[in-house]
Amino acid sequence: MNILLIGSGGREHALAWAISASPLVSRLICAPGNPGIAEVAECVSIGAMELDRITGFARDSGVDFVVIGPEAPLSAGLADRLEDAGIKALGPSAAAALLESSKGFARDLCDSAGVPSPAYRRCKTAESAKAFAESLGYPVVVKADGLAQGKGVVIADSRAEAAAAIDSMFGGAFGAAGEEVVIEEFLEGEEASLFALSDGEHILPLAGAQDHKRAYDGDTGPNTGGMGAYSPAPVLDAKIEQNVITRVMQPVIAEMRARGTPYRGVLYAGLMITKSGPKVIEFNCRFGDPECQVLMPRLKSDLLPALIAARDGILDSVDLRWRSDTALCVVMAANGYPGTYAKGTEIRGLEEARQIDGVEIFHAGTTERDGRIYADGGRVLNVCALGHDVMTAQERAYRAIACIDWPGGFCRRDIGWRAIARNAQS
Repeated sequence: MNILLIGSGGREHALAWAISASPLVSRLICAPGNPGIAEVAECVSIGAMELDRITGFARDSGVDFVVIGPEAPLSAGLADRLEDAGIKALGPSAAAALLESSKGFARDLCDSAGVPSPAYRRCKTAESAKAFAESLGYPVVVKADGLAQGKGVVIADSRAEAAAAIDSMFGGAFGAAGEEVVIEEFLEGEEASLFALSDGEHILPLAGAQDHKRAYDGDTGPNTGGMGAYSPAPVLDAKIEQNVITRVMQPVIAEMRARGTPYRGVLYAGLMITKSGPKVIEFNCRFGDPECQVLMPRLKSDLLPALIAARDGILDSVDLRWRSDTALCVVMAANGYPGTYAKGTEIRGLEEARQIDGVEIFHAGTTERDGRIYADGGRVLNVCALGHDVMTAQERAYRAIACIDWPGGFCRRDIGWRAIARNAQS
């Protein structure tokens, strides 16, 4: 089969790495890809948001199946365009992708489907948003309704912080994403994510993971797109996973089908595990980043048949097997991220780092010139490791990082700390 993968980040490198191992693949192409992806796939210079060019290229190149990695082209309707052109694609329609592209839509749908979630209100003015925040008390969660690359969420500890966040969003800090603001109840607990494939009717649970959103050690600093992750997440035990499947995943898929917008693709449920059980913080309509980078090394089965089955409506005929090992990913980011950062700093030592047992390095924001690798984004590298437990995986990942010579970057030094603390207590 000729497979086209859309995207250029660490998630797409992990997907390319997994898909390239499938015996079904005769040609794997990535648009636009990155230097790491170029080691396992053919990269073409077509941007993820060049929907017409992607569709034309897929048609002219005899592509049999397209895997869409990022949320922006899904929300813009890339899956719809490809299917209209007779090209099979994995990913929800634009109407179904509203689960991620509109936080207000997702909250309304949870209400309709009876899915456990926080109290909320959709607000179109700063005044109404501030009034509802005051009624909930502090801390309170302030969200830009639309896509904001993982940065449109503020946990405000005071009236002043909430007001500043609300004014910033309505003032254009996130462009059109902030034209509506969602105010939510703050939930106490531990965050985790559960992933599943859906074919519009059936669900195939994948695996859980835990992400580290804050920029600095100790879960301090600004929210980012994710500074690291590990899987499995001990907080997501078998009982809680089943609770999420029956009370979150299945009702959401049934509600989407009932509305005439069946959901086909990857469903990511971002959860808060509270004292009263799991509640939904958010939905994503694709694999998480960096969570995908810890799911793929744990997957023993061929990923591609499951992706095709999700598109073809036969997911109930598929089973996947997973390694019991822990996978842990540390994100290396450019100094200054998630604020202003420089591009073009050279990165050395990657080959040495990859020699460490159990380590894979996925490129997230790099470019290559004359055989050398340079930083070309905010989150730049994903250093991932497998181990029989989280401490072993963590030790291997940080040993690999010690081999990497990149003064222009930084990383958190405590990825996996919750799981290690939980193990120490048990």
